[in-house]
Amino acid sequence: MIIKENFLPGQTRTATLLDPKTEALVRKYLPVSSVLEDLAALFGAFADPGRLRIVSALSVSEMCVGDLSNILGINQTTLSHQLRFLKNANVITYRKQGKVVFYSLSSPIVNDFMLIAAKLYMP
Repeated sequence: MIIKENFLPGQTRTATLLDPKTEALVRKYLPVSSVLEDLAALFGAFADPGRLRIVSALSVSEMCVGDLSNILGINQTTLSHQLRFLKNANVITYRKQGKVVFYSLSSPIVNDFMLIAAKLYMP
């Protein structure tokens, strides 16, 4: 909590109610700007229900675009766009087998993240 009080006419003084140890801890654990930008991109990737469906499907098994399109009922053009978005946010990865591209979650942590977030809204 920050308190601003008049110190001298025309000047204000800012005081804080945090003790120095707490203030030092807050400053120590604040992420640097580049990490905050990466986190914003990650949360942006999860900001679309369609992308969440894709991530949920990929949490079960890796799949190609055709299978994802069939299971989720999304046309392949839209699906490819959403997959590119998720790939750019490092949420998913892919591997090629001949002409077929298989998509999967980039890390088990992505699935853990989804499960933890879902617990906020489950009864």
